Amino acid sequence: MAYFDNPVIPGFSPDPSICRVGDDYYVATSSFEYVPGVPIRHSRDLVHWRLIGHALDRPSQLALPDTAPSSTGVYAPTLRHHDGRFWLITTVVAGAGNILVTAEDPAGPWSEPLPIDIPGIDPSLSWEEDGTCWCVFSADGIRAVRIDPNTGELLGEPVPMWSGSGLQYPEGPHLYRVGEWWYLLLSEGGTERGHALSLARARTLPGPFEPHPANPVLSHRSTGHPVQNTGHGDLVQAHDGTWWMVLLGTRPRGDTPMYHGMGRETFLVPVRWEDGWPLPGPLDLRATAPELTPHPWPREADRDDFDSPALALDWVTPRRQDPEAVRLDERPGHLVLHARAESLDRPGALFVGRRQRDPDCVARALADVADGGRGGIAVRLDEAHHYEVEVADGTVRAIARIGPLCHALAERAVGDGPLTLRIDVTTSDVLPPTVTARSTDPERDPASGLRVGGPDTLRLGYETEDGDFEILAELDGRYLTTEVAGGFTGRVFGMYATRGSAAFDWFELRAS
Repeated sequence: MAYFDNPVIPGFSPDPSICRVGDDYYVATSSFEYVPGVPIRHSRDLVHWRLIGHALDRPSQLALPDTAPSSTGVYAPTLRHHDGRFWLITTVVAGAGNILVTAEDPAGPWSEPLPIDIPGIDPSLSWEEDGTCWCVFSADGIRAVRIDPNTGELLGEPVPMWSGSGLQYPEGPHLYRVGEWWYLLLSEGGTERGHALSLARARTLPGPFEPHPANPVLSHRSTGHPVQNTGHGDLVQAHDGTWWMVLLGTRPRGDTPMYHGMGRETFLVPVRWEDGWPLPGPLDLRATAPELTPHPWPREADRDDFDSPALALDWVTPRRQDPEAVRLDERPGHLVLHARAESLDRPGALFVGRRQRDPDCVARALADVADGGRGGIAVRLDEAHHYEVEVADGTVRAIARIGPLCHALAERAVGDGPLTLRIDVTTSDVLPPTVTARSTDPERDPASGLRVGGPDTLRLGYETEDGDFEILAELDGRYLTTEVAGGFTGRVFGMYATRGSAAFDWFELRAS
C-alpha cells in the first residue's frame, strides 16, 4: 500500500479548485495581492503537483493599485473544463470584481477577462446537459444565476439556493451533477478555526435543496487535530472511478491559540458515497495514496542563479508587475531591483519573493548593494508584518516591523562588496503547549529570550567569508502569522530594494 504526505501543495495555496481532463488533473488556487495571479498546477496522480503557469499573468488581466490593502486581490477561483476549453471564474477584490477567463491549454495563454456583473465573491460555474450554464456565488447566502459564459450576460435574476446549516459566512460554493442529483458543496463558519464543509442536494435547479442530515460533513473545529481551518473544498472523480476532494487547511503550532505562518495550504482527502451523499475524509497528514500510477514531478528549484532570460514561474511580487524595476538584462547572471518606495511598509515597495514551502527552511541570497543603494532579503506577511536583513552604506542590519512598531535590532559594519544574507526558520525549539508565558521556570521565562510557545524561531543575519552564520537577531515567528496579523495569505521570502538599486547573484529557499 502506498502513502502520501499532506499537504499535497505546501505553503500559501488556499481555496483549491480542481478539474480532470482524461488522466490529467489541474488545480487553481487563490493568490490575493500577489502577481502573477492564480497559480495553475498539473498532476497525474492527485499527489504530486507542478506549477505550469498562471491564469492572470499579464497587466492587462490583473493589476492592482499600490493602495490596495493586503489580502485583497484574487479570491477563490473555480477551474472547470467544458466543451473542450478550460474556464476559470474568480473575484478580484479592490480590482475588476468578478471575471471569467478561458484557455485551450491550462498553462496559457488565458483570455482577457470577461466581466460578470454579479455581487459578492467566490463564483463557480456548472453546466446542465443542455448547455445551460449556472453561476453560483456568495452574496447574502449562496445565490445562483444562469449566464452566457461566452458574453458574460446574465440570463435572469439571481435566486437564492441554500445558505448552509446556519453558521456564519457561507461561501466557496461548488455545484455538481452526479446521477439524478445536483450537489451543492459550500464552506461556512469562517476560514479560521470554525471552518467547515457542508452539503445539500436537489433534483433540479435552482432547487429546493435538502441539507445533509449531519452537516457539517467535514470540520476540525474544537479538536486537537494537527490540521485546522479545514474548508473550501472541491470534488473530483479520478479516472479510476474513485472520488477525492482538495481543500484548504492550516498547520498551527506553538502555545495557545497556536499560530500558522505558512498560510492556508492544499490538502487531499478521499471521498466515500453513503446513502447517495459524497462524504469527505478523513484528513490525515500521512494518508493512503490514490491507486493511480505515481507520477512525481521534480520540485521547483530551491536555488535561482538568474541565468535565464525570464524569472521562474514561482516568483511573485505584490500588486503589479514592473519590468522596468525588476531586471534580468541589466547585469548578466544577476537580478537587479530598482527601488520604488523607501521601505517595505510603503505602498508600491518593490519585493520579489517565493512562498515558504517547508516549516524548517533557510533563505539565502548573495546581495551586492552599492552606490548609495539599500536592499536585502525579507520574509513578508504584509506591509505591517515583515522581518528583513538589509545592506546599505557598508552596514548590514536586521529589522523587524510588527504592526505600528519598526525597529533596527542590530547592525554590523561589513564594508563594500557582495554579502550573503540569510534568514533561518526552525520549529525545533517550540515549547510544548503546557509551557506558557506565565511559567515560573526561569529557563522558560520570556525575559530570558527563550521561546515561549510561538510556532517557530526566525534567525536573521549574514555569512562571513568562512561561511559562518553571524546571527544579528532571533525573533518569534508568531508576529508573522495570520493569528497576529490577520488577512488570508502566508509568508513569502524574497529580495527587495528600498533605495537606489540592489543586485542579487543568486537566491535560494530550501528545507533545512
